[in-house]
Parts: sequence; C-alpha cells; structure tokens
Amino acid sequence: MTRPTSYLDATAHAYDDVAALYFDLARDSLDELPLDRAILAAFAEVARAQGPGTVAELGCGPGYLTAHLRDLGLDVFGVDLSPVMIDLAREAYPDLRFEVGSMATLADLGLTDGALSGIVSWYSVIHVPPGELPPYFAEFGRVLAPGGHLLLGFFEAEGEPVTAFDHKVTTAYRWPIDDLAKLAGAAGFVEIGRMLREPLEGERFRRGHLLMRRGGQPG
Repeated sequence: MTRPTSYLDATAHAYDDVAALYFDLARDSLDELPLDRAILAAFAEVARAQGPGTVAELGCGPGYLTAHLRDLGLDVFGVDLSPVMIDLAREAYPDLRFEVGSMATLADLGLTDGALSGIVSWYSVIHVPPGELPPYFAEFGRVLAPGGHLLLGFFEAEGEPVTAFDHKVTTAYRWPIDDLAKLAGAAGFVEIGRMLREPLEGERFRRGHLLMRRGGQPG
C-alpha cells in the first residue's frame, strides 16, 4: 500500500517530542492494571499454544510492553514510527530487538507473508484515521500465519460512533468495539474474546481490547 505520509509523519514527530516523558509515565503502568495484564496473558497463552513463532508489537513506543510480552514467554520484537522511542527502547531493553518502521508497510522491515505467529497493537491503531484503517488490518493479515493471533488495545466509543478526540500526544480516535471487530473481521480475523474496562481515576475513556485469530488453518 502507498504510505499516507501526512498523519504518519505527524504521529512520529509528536511522539519524538514526548518520548522521554512518555517512557517515565508508562514504564510501570501495567503494575496497576490487572485486567490489562490478564488480556495480555491470555494472548501470550494462545500464542504459545500455537507453537514456536515470532510476535511483533506494532507501535511499541519505548518498549515496556514488548519486554512484558518477553517475560510472558514470547519471542517478540517491537516496531515504532518514532526513532526517539526506538532509541529509548533499545537503551532500556538491550536484549530485545526494536525497529523503526510503520505498521502500514511491514514489508519494508522484511516481513514476508505469514512470517509472524502473533501481533499486539496496543493503543497504536488509535491514531489511524478511520477511513485508512482497513489496509492496516489487511497488512496484519498478510504477515500473520494462518491461525496467528492479533490483540488490539484501543479507546472505546461508549455508544457513540467513531469519534476523534484530543489525545495528549496527537489526534486519536475512539471506536465502538463492535465496529472495530467487524472491520477486522472483513480482513479475515475471527474474534476469540473481548474485554471492556471502565476508566480508572485519571483516565477519560473506557478501554477496549479484542483478541482475534487469523482465519485459515495453521501449517
């Protein structure tokens, strides 16, 4: 697909500007989020059950979640648009692989068809304009092996249609969980489960999580 440079470059620059602050705020955030850890653990369990394979965290930021997935027993690497974020991730977790790149064009990173056993997109598709999102799911499906798993984390729209909001870093979108599941389904993903979490103190919006499997049979 042709890279839509305007919003991708804007997102990369915005995260470059706040990378150090973001890392300081986010690196221990999972400690206080038992439901988030639970859905990540469920993803790790189904990914391990599928057999050996590589998992990519797409939109990994400074790498704290990639490291968490490693600690859950996964062979995982991280990808992010922001070079500054990737520099921080490499410094903090030198034993892990991190690459600067776009989840819109994973072939640029050498990811061939069916190369991955799993993908985690944790609050990263939130910055993609709604009309641009279907090709992302097509790209996720391309690089996932049949039967591979996808975990999406996002801000849920709470009964409203897809809604833009003033994310602290750059423009983001809240999605109705049914609509996002349908969009992924159109790209060949089958829903396994979902988790909605109400906002905690200091959070503005409900959090949505979708655990999905790429259609087709493994091997």
